[in-house]
Amino acid sequence: MGYRILETDDIPAYLRERGHWDDAADPRVREVSDGNMNRVFLATSTDGTRSLAVKQALPWVRVAGPSWPMNPDRADAEARAYEQVAKVAPDKIPAVHGYDPENYALVMEDMSDLEVLRTLLNEGAPYGPHTSARIGEFVAQFSFATSDFGMASADRKALIAASVSPELCKITEDVVLSEPYIEHEHNHWHEGLDDLAAQFRADAGLRTEVADLRHTFMTGAQALLHGDLHTGSIMVGEREGAPVVRVFDPEFSFVGPIGYDLGLYWANALVSEERARALGTLSDHEDQLRLSWEAFETEFRRLWPTRVDPFFDDAYLDRFLCRVWTESLGYAGTEIIRRIIGFAHLTDLTTLADPIPASRRALLLGRELILRRAELTSPNAVREAVASLT
Repeated sequence: MGYRILETDDIPAYLRERGHWDDAADPRVREVSDGNMNRVFLATSTDGTRSLAVKQALPWVRVAGPSWPMNPDRADAEARAYEQVAKVAPDKIPAVHGYDPENYALVMEDMSDLEVLRTLLNEGAPYGPHTSARIGEFVAQFSFATSDFGMASADRKALIAASVSPELCKITEDVVLSEPYIEHEHNHWHEGLDDLAAQFRADAGLRTEVADLRHTFMTGAQALLHGDLHTGSIMVGEREGAPVVRVFDPEFSFVGPIGYDLGLYWANALVSEERARALGTLSDHEDQLRLSWEAFETEFRRLWPTRVDPFFDDAYLDRFLCRVWTESLGYAGTEIIRRIIGFAHLTDLTTLADPIPASRRALLLGRELILRRAELTSPNAVREAVASLT
């Protein structure tokens, strides 16, 4: 039949065709698209006891329409990432009931009973004791399983070949790891940040360090990544009295440096901290980098004895984790900067009555993380860097 763009009225028949709906009555369907890229529908039974989500990648960026074309095969990357995570951390992603590669559509668990982490944080809620630890575990489990430590060499090479994503990687290489440091039409910022934006563009040393991180992003094929791991791609809540953390939207997934995923999460956590500081609502924000790193390191070390290649000994593990830590800090810095003087700003800051003081602190921290990433050797050192900001 070929690729077709699904509309709300198409969903009941589509679910029946794909074998996902066998109730006598058709489901009630509503569109709940919220992100920049795709369309999402919820199909719910008439008695409300059963619900499914249908997510389809469009041949353009949803919020821009056909004027910004985008290959819908990004859904292949998302489905591939879910398939890999389901083998090692099924409790940290939505259940996927099926993928339709012809129409670039996923049928998944309905997570409407959960809340987007960024939304909760912006409303003043704390992270709680489980969220960042679960994210650290998620990155460790996913990255170890798809690295040369957890996967046979031939299988790894096949995964790398299947996971090449030139279009989406180019977006990251440009929007995150290049454009904020040059004159570019995508860049914009509040007027009170003109001086810092100009300083960053004129800082040759900063640009060299970002170039190093950019090259590592382009060449460091360590593991399959989520690729866009921020507080807007995490849902949290409770089910049957137990905390639930679900990571979703891995459509930017590709094989790259592990520190990129951790760095994106840390950037969002640190910016959320600046928002809370500006509002006088700091709670557990200051602990999140430490909690996620400790969980990541603990889980990665727990998995280490299962490595497929014994040549990588325990001494190498220490060196490897040190490199991941350092690169994570650098990528955190680049993500903070692009979210303030680059493209696609964070509502954590833009919804403040006066976003300038918090934005300035965050920008200065981003620069520190990039330039001093080799010196900041522990979460405590990062905390001291945050405390020293003016």
